Amino acid sequence: MWLWSRSPWGRRATPAARGDGGREEGGTVDDEFDVVVVGAGPAGSAAALAARRAGARVLLLDRADFPRDKACGDGIAAHALDVLDELGVPDAVAGYPPLPALRLVGPGGGAVARRLPRPAYTVPRTVFDARLVAAAVAAGAQLRRHTVRRVAQRADRVVLDGDVAARVVVGADGAGSVVRRALGHPVNPDRHLALAIRGYAPALPGPPEQLIVTSGARWPAYAWSFPIGDGRANVGYGEVLRSEPLTRAHLLDRLAALLPDTDPGTVEGLRAHHLPLSTHRPPPGRGRVLLAGDALSLVNPFTGEGIFYALLSGLLAGTAAAGSPDRAARRYADTLRRRLGRHLRHSSVAAWLARRRRVVDAAVRAARRDDRVYHSIVELGLGDGRLDVRTLAMIGIGLPARDEPPGR
Repeated sequence: MWLWSRSPWGRRATPAARGDGGREEGGTVDDEFDVVVVGAGPAGSAAALAARRAGARVLLLDRADFPRDKACGDGIAAHALDVLDELGVPDAVAGYPPLPALRLVGPGGGAVARRLPRPAYTVPRTVFDARLVAAAVAAGAQLRRHTVRRVAQRADRVVLDGDVAARVVVGADGAGSVVRRALGHPVNPDRHLALAIRGYAPALPGPPEQLIVTSGARWPAYAWSFPIGDGRANVGYGEVLRSEPLTRAHLLDRLAALLPDTDPGTVEGLRAHHLPLSTHRPPPGRGRVLLAGDALSLVNPFTGEGIFYALLSGLLAGTAAAGSPDRAARRYADTLRRRLGRHLRHSSVAAWLARRRRVVDAAVRAARRDDRVYHSIVELGLGDGRLDVRTLAMIGIGLPARDEPPGR
């Protein structure tokens, strides 16, 4: 489906195409909107949908044509579907079968496999993101292909590349966010940034389930295999960066070691990507500029999950942006803190505890013994759950035990 629409003025305002880098900041601009969203991934589309629902004039910018591929694990947890329902997009995973179970293998080799509290889905981002963009356009957002290079805040508006003005800008442009850099925030440093590689391979035999295999050798790190339902699975491997370069060959070697039943020769569409972890987040906004999703380092440090965070932060950013523009950053920070603040603190604590492999092994053993512990861990890693005393106690009880070393 061709989703890109030209502007009402019959052209695309792309400074790079003109070769002059855009109009000077003191001049006039061609396009003016209530809200401009930079980046049309899940966070950006959610922001556009939320702002349109509030009646704002919205422009959604992205540097790519849709549909387009995006390196990701493609996992869609139940909490993400709750946000999509709130945004009026109930069919984003239509046609893809539910995954009722999750199998987690600890660094020591112990495993737990149980039914999820609510099913998850695996939907390739080529499909998922295009559906969300189509929903935003159907809701009235204008969509334009454009690569943003300059962000200038003025007293009453924000100007992008000298061509487009907005009362509020939402930066949802990913891990390498231009909008984030314009606010003076660098990318996440090592130990708060992960690198992963993803591809597609034949799905493993057996009942459909999400599989996560953690690595004792390069902890914190893990491989995954998420069946899509069409005979393929999204497979990948990622690890936290530690002041040393990681090569493609290293990532593929670790993928093969942790997923021995997946033939490396069958893996296609390999792409690497960074994951900015939520343990090192910049302020969510300043003035009339807000950040959402990966641009705000909203990636779960415990699991690498980011779609739920992207959708929720996009919804909250779009809602705040459509209100009083001079108070947008404060409103957004307040609502984000109320909605996710406690969870983010707990997930950071969980990530700190999980630096110790034996704690993760103890958590796997506790989840194998107790369904409530399993659900607590799943909610913390895939949604907005929190650590509770009972879960911590059950993990503590399991610390003295040992799993047989698997040689991974």
